[in-house]
Amino acid sequence: MSTEPLPVPAVASPEVIEIERALTRITYLSTRARQHDRLMAMAGVPLDRAAVALLRQVADTEPLRPGELAQRLGVEASHVTRTVQQLQKSGYVTRVPDPDDGRAQRIQLTDAGREAVDRVRDAGARGMQLALSDWSPEELGHLATLFHRMVDDFLSYAVEEEAEQPAVRG
Repeated sequence: MSTEPLPVPAVASPEVIEIERALTRITYLSTRARQHDRLMAMAGVPLDRAAVALLRQVADTEPLRPGELAQRLGVEASHVTRTVQQLQKSGYVTRVPDPDDGRAQRIQLTDAGREAVDRVRDAGARGMQLALSDWSPEELGHLATLFHRMVDDFLSYAVEEEAEQPAVRG
């Protein structure tokens, strides 16, 4: 892996500009409050957007400390603390001892939390199936492949960028 930072291009290509525009539109459409409410009604799960994001993150990883969750979600630790408290009261998550540090705790899904995530994902996939019903299986497969490749490249770039940042001393 190169230690030299990649040069930032002076101008993005027209194709990349169009991809950025499309991603912005998708993000806007998928994060609208009305869309979230429709998804929650379809899933039969009464959760706000922050709770769903946290549940999805916990479902995709091993149990994490609240600070790790905050970092992965790109939010302040206090937001995670409040959301975890809400989800714990509702029975969707529980706190378990950190095996690496007996003083710390990690957040883990309960069976109800796993079921809620599964229902939200299923409702989202069914909605997407309706929206993409005119696409052929080949087109859908190609799009899925390209999306995964793009996400992997974004993640790789983010890791390289983080490695180049000087350590913050406190």
